[in-house]
Amino acid sequence: MKQDGKQIAIIGGGGALGMGLALRWAQAGHRIVIGSRDPARGVEAAQQINNTISEGTAIGCGNDDAAIAGDIVVLTVPFAHHAETLGAIGPHLAGKILVDVTVPLVPPKVRTAQLPPGGSCAKTAQDTLGPGTRVVSAFQNVAAAHLADPNHDIECDVLVCGNDPAARAEVIELAEDAGMRAFHAGRIDNSVVAETLTSALIFINHHYKIDGAGIRITGTPAGSD
Repeated sequence: MKQDGKQIAIIGGGGALGMGLALRWAQAGHRIVIGSRDPARGVEAAQQINNTISEGTAIGCGNDDAAIAGDIVVLTVPFAHHAETLGAIGPHLAGKILVDVTVPLVPPKVRTAQLPPGGSCAKTAQDTLGPGTRVVSAFQNVAAAHLADPNHDIECDVLVCGNDPAARAEVIELAEDAGMRAFHAGRIDNSVVAETLTSALIFINHHYKIDGAGIRITGTPAGSD
């Protein structure tokens, strides 16, 4: 169990990406709360984590209760539910870090970049929640299927954007705990780069028949932060 005592709540944690992140963090010793619009689904997802990780202590509940319980809250809901979920859990996020993983994918054109009116999902979240919540954008470009396999080496770097450098640093540590390299990538406005890049990666996967294309940052010394 991690000694810092922080609990990670994953909103929409029953989905593929949320489950993959939860699995990796549970394996690293973090305490995990899985939130879902359907509390029963959250409980079921948490049980799957605990069945996979011998020392897993994940718990499941509804999204509101998860947001209350989490010291760090990770938002992994589909774009269609982004605004609604922010409105619901927003009152519980004051003083916390919200890691927004949302990508503005609008089916059926998921291989074409599409931007929300606010510029990006993460910037919309920061504007909606205000300065009392430190929003950090991360993990948009990582293949969920690769996260779900704890024996798979993640060959994709993570771009971490946010207005608070200390919050970015915490999320970089979480990425490293999950077996990924992560990099400070500037203020929350820069999240548009990672969010739209996902559509390009989906196109590459389709065109070249790749199972989970990713990105690598080159030219940086090992251990650079």
